[in-house]
Amino acid sequence: MAKRHSKHLRAPRPLLMGQDVRRKHVRGTDYLVRNIRAGQSQKDYRCPGCNQPVRRGTAHVVVWPETPPLGHESGVESRRHWHTYCWERI
Repeated sequence: MAKRHSKHLRAPRPLLMGQDVRRKHVRGTDYLVRNIRAGQSQKDYRCPGCNQPVRRGTAHVVVWPETPPLGHESGVESRRHWHTYCWERI
């Protein structure tokens, strides 16, 4: 059986800037928000808004800061998958 490598050892995927990316200003920070359709969602994630799973096959949003945090080249390390409802509540 082939050994699976940790995703943390792989290079991060690029942050795609397409038509479906929008900006939102929250508490002094500008974020980029991308909608993920249910058919695109192929993994489970943990929503930072409610600390509950965002299940595979669930439409949700991916959020990352427009300006990378200090010490980071891009916002890739800071992107998080949120339930749409949780993100819209903040």
